[in-house]
Amino acid sequence: MSGIWPPDVGGPSSHAPALAAALLEAGHEVEVVTTADVAPESRPYPVRWVARSRPAPLRHLAVVREVASAARDADRVYATTMVRRAALGAALARRPLVVKLVADEAFERERRSGRFDGSLEEFQAARGGPRRRLLRATRTVALRRAERVLVPSAYLRGIARGRGLAPERVRVVPNPAPELPQLPSREEARAALGVTGPALATAGRLTAQKALPDALQAIARVPAVELFVLGDGSERPALEREAETLGVSDRVRFLGAGTRDDVLRLFRAADAVLVTSAWENLPHTVLEALAVGTPVIATAVGGIPEVVVDGENGLLVPPHDVDAIAAAVARLVREEDLRRALAAAAPGSVDGLSEPRILRLIVDAIVDDA
Repeated sequence: MSGIWPPDVGGPSSHAPALAAALLEAGHEVEVVTTADVAPESRPYPVRWVARSRPAPLRHLAVVREVASAARDADRVYATTMVRRAALGAALARRPLVVKLVADEAFERERRSGRFDGSLEEFQAARGGPRRRLLRATRTVALRRAERVLVPSAYLRGIARGRGLAPERVRVVPNPAPELPQLPSREEARAALGVTGPALATAGRLTAQKALPDALQAIARVPAVELFVLGDGSERPALEREAETLGVSDRVRFLGAGTRDDVLRLFRAADAVLVTSAWENLPHTVLEALAVGTPVIATAVGGIPEVVVDGENGLLVPPHDVDAIAAAVARLVREEDLRRALAAAAPGSVDGLSEPRILRLIVDAIVDDA
């Protein structure tokens, strides 16, 4: 089960279909439950979907119903998101649950609502009202119901274990670097986008988590640099207004939603991929960028420093530090030898995270003892 699915852009939207294919290849049957704006394209397995246009309570109940219905004919429920609904649906069907934990949903809801503005680490100990206590309690109950919890980083393993999960039930399985399709050369990719000067790229859902206003402010301080933004989301109108206000709308191109191949081609064209997230686990965009040979300028949050080594395959900066982001961009644009060295080191830095290897680990973790 996955909250997003192609044509949505984002890590779970890439991970879930790839894992479904790996499960099929290993001889298992697969059924998907997701939410969507329109009917998903057909696949070699059933894809149940719940319309996002439904009011939230009805949508949540519909997801639980679909999970429970699908799970009755299944051996396992595997959830990449919507962990509470997955746990409830699996419980109703009396089926085991395996969770891929990529975030703290309680924390993200409180951040999105403006009721909390600290870090994920601070949230673990922060006091709150009844709503926050309820979010935390239901989150923890759902996770404790899972017989196995997979986390993509040692950072998140520490967070998960802080919720009382037994150490043997929490496994670190990193997110995979993608298997690359036939891609254009860097020169061809740049020509296709009309890139003639320094260019940065970012991709994913345009939400508050990505802190893209910081990226726009940094771009405003570095002349002649373009930023290509692939993806869509609730923050896009505000970001477009911010670009106008900062006077960089002619240097920031919002490309709209795209496929994973679109992401890889964009990253191939860029001088660097910019990740300015306020909080993260281990985003797929970092691995996609490194796999195509493009260095990353990223905030040192979550599990990102477990993959991006400052000065080796990218540059790390503190979150919300616009001066540091702008300085890193200017340095990479100004120092061509540095950019080339980081780019040369990028693909090799994710060799051990090949998608087939990581997917085999996840398949084994899901079906173990099934």
